[in-house]
Amino acid sequence: MNTLKFDVDQYGIALITLDLPDHAVNVFTPELVSDLEAAVEQVLADSAIKGAVLTSGKSVFLAGADLKALVNAYGQGLDAVTASKRFARENTLFRRMETGGKPFVAAINGLALGGGLEICLACHHRILADSPKARVGLPEVSVGLLPAGGGTQRLPRLIGIEKALPLLLDGTQLQPAQALALGVVDELAAPEQLIARAKAWAQANPEAQQPWDRKGFQVPGGAGPLAPHAPRTFRDGTAVLKSKTQGNYPAPLAILSAVYEGTQTTLDVGLRIESKYFGTLLANPVARNLMRTLFINKAAADKLEHRPQGVASQPVRKLGVLGAGMMGAGIAYVSAQAGIEVILIDANQDNAEKGKAYSANILKKSVERGQTNQEQADALLARITATTDYALLDSCDLVVEAVFESRAVKAEVIAKAEAVLPTSATFCSNTSTLPITGLAEYSQRPEQFIGMHFFSPVERMPLVEIIVGQRTSQATIARALDLVAQLKKTPIVVNDSPGFYTSRIFCSFIDEGMAMLAEGINPALIENAARLAGMATGPLAVTDEVALDLQLKVALQAEEDGLEDKFRRLHALPVIRRFNELGRLGRKSGGGFYEFPVGGRKHLWPGLGGLYPLATEQPDVQEVRNRLLYIQALESVRCVEEGVIDRASDADLGSILGIGFPSWTGGALSFVDTQGLDAFVAECDRLAERHGPRFAPSPWLRERAARNQTFHLKA
Repeated sequence: MNTLKFDVDQYGIALITLDLPDHAVNVFTPELVSDLEAAVEQVLADSAIKGAVLTSGKSVFLAGADLKALVNAYGQGLDAVTASKRFARENTLFRRMETGGKPFVAAINGLALGGGLEICLACHHRILADSPKARVGLPEVSVGLLPAGGGTQRLPRLIGIEKALPLLLDGTQLQPAQALALGVVDELAAPEQLIARAKAWAQANPEAQQPWDRKGFQVPGGAGPLAPHAPRTFRDGTAVLKSKTQGNYPAPLAILSAVYEGTQTTLDVGLRIESKYFGTLLANPVARNLMRTLFINKAAADKLEHRPQGVASQPVRKLGVLGAGMMGAGIAYVSAQAGIEVILIDANQDNAEKGKAYSANILKKSVERGQTNQEQADALLARITATTDYALLDSCDLVVEAVFESRAVKAEVIAKAEAVLPTSATFCSNTSTLPITGLAEYSQRPEQFIGMHFFSPVERMPLVEIIVGQRTSQATIARALDLVAQLKKTPIVVNDSPGFYTSRIFCSFIDEGMAMLAEGINPALIENAARLAGMATGPLAVTDEVALDLQLKVALQAEEDGLEDKFRRLHALPVIRRFNELGRLGRKSGGGFYEFPVGGRKHLWPGLGGLYPLATEQPDVQEVRNRLLYIQALESVRCVEEGVIDRASDADLGSILGIGFPSWTGGALSFVDTQGLDAFVAECDRLAERHGPRFAPSPWLRERAARNQTFHLKA
């Protein structure tokens, strides 16, 4: 047995230790399943063996299924019926453990998620290590699936439907005390006592049986339409899920249905029902998209898999942040949180101190919530020096510039910083719109100059967009990526271009919203269509947050720089100008497209109807939804064509994590692939005919569609 160890002690208790070679964590593989089948049969067949304990030789007990294998299975002749049989062997194995007549105990020494917890639920007793690193949960909903190893059937039978459903629908990971309180595990044990306690239970309970295999078993709290909780759990629960998912995420409703139907039958029938619903999800592109982008590709980005080779890693010990506004203050906080000494510089001391106070306010709330203690908060704050003195940058490894979006201001701070920085230091600009190659002209070391675009609020937004200028060296790219990893952010790397990648996609979204407003489309329809599509917020609402005076400045800068019309936002510019003339700049001025009453909820400004009278005929919501999704996806395609984006995975991560493109799509380029290139081009042609040439596909895209050359090579 290559994937596990099998030992029997003097009392006849077998210890089955999962330990996949060449894997950092245990996951279900065909070889592991085969070895487990053999081990279980050995336990059941050998009269000298009285029971078995299942544990792990790694710090993680078992992390569940191999997501890469599931992603690669998609599209390879995989229909719902075939997909429903994906875990048939595992389910047969689990039932064999339960009904074989000998006790199986799970000694859970670390993380047990998904299939890892499901095999534990198939054991007759579960003991969890009382350790902060030990957690259990069924997070399959987050990858667009449901637990396919009995999770939707055993967990409700164990703890009741009302307690089980939140864990299944939210994918909650439980800490040891929570798992014990809910009854998901039976005991907690100190890590060093875990195996001994598990063996003792197996020895003391030779005739262990699962509750659901006993005659007369009933689901705790009841099941089916007559259960006391049924109206709120199933009737109201269905309405709530439909409202939350807008029909874009099928997994939650499939979970609810599997639990409702399966718990009214025997476990074996329930497992078949679960498998049926699992098959419909695995054969659905939403699951593929979520797994590929937000788990496989995000993990690869977080591990810096595309970091330039041959450049030694040099963690940043001391960081300079130029500009103590909201962005600079946020960068200072996350850097100090990562243990980095920060020099936070602004033009005057009051502003610098305000920037440091941003961190103090975050820490105060964290202490009040019990998330950190005062000593830790004080230590973090002590790592930030608020100052006006550029001389303090003399020993910094790296500097992040986050001053006002003005070439003149940036040129001034670049010169001041480089006058004192070590010659080895890397200079990063946090600009979101100004081309990096142009800013690097102000630097004496353009090879060490790079863009590092954070997103606001920095402490909550996970993405950092690294922008490579024409003269940026590979070593500088590596240094920037190393800092992103230190800050525990997710990086994407793009090439220099007006607006880079994320700002271009974002502007295409908000500009389309403003163009529709000018056409007389009901603003409530615009906003609701965006939310129905899965966007985090509507284009008008988010424009109010980023401010309309900034949008005007960006558009005028594009005109001043002589950029092509496609960068000048001509279809949205009249609306931007009009609102600037009115002084309605967004939240910062108290109102823009929305009103922001003090102490009240924001709402669409009633004056919009006077400025842009509603058209007699309004489009249906699907038309508005498509305009918002397709314009962003098409802009992403253009970024690939123009060489701004080299990897489809970066485009997908950037669109979801940076600007809130719907996660069910897998990202902007996954959306194109999911629609099919021919269908995508056809819809763009239709939209171009109705709404203008900005939707027109390029000859390059048409040729790509003719070859059916998808942006993702696999599935």
